[in-house]
Amino acid sequence: MSSKKIRGTSHRRRHGWLNNNNAVGDFSKAQRCGARTRKGTPCQCPAMKNGRCRLHGGLSTGPKTVAGIERIRQALTKHGFYTKAAVLQRQLARLEVKQLQQMIRNIRKSA
Repeated sequence: MSSKKIRGTSHRRRHGWLNNNNAVGDFSKAQRCGARTRKGTPCQCPAMKNGRCRLHGGLSTGPKTVAGIERIRQALTKHGFYTKAAVLQRQLARLEVKQLQQMIRNIRKSA
């Protein structure tokens, strides 16, 4: 092994805690991701608990509980204009306006 200086310490002495729950020691011995890159070669980044690196970890599988699903649903609602309750409220409001217009026409005819 060479004793090349890296940030003030020799290469042989660089051992310690690694990120993403990889074992203590030399980072070059950490498990590798192995996902196929666009080049077609396996990814050489250190893997996390799920076996993939931070770049290839995959998407979330989503919320599992009813509370979690509701929280996501509320977070995705941007304005609520097309919710069933809002559409029904607008329909009722249009119906009331039509009824009021008809009442005004009837009053004008009778006066």
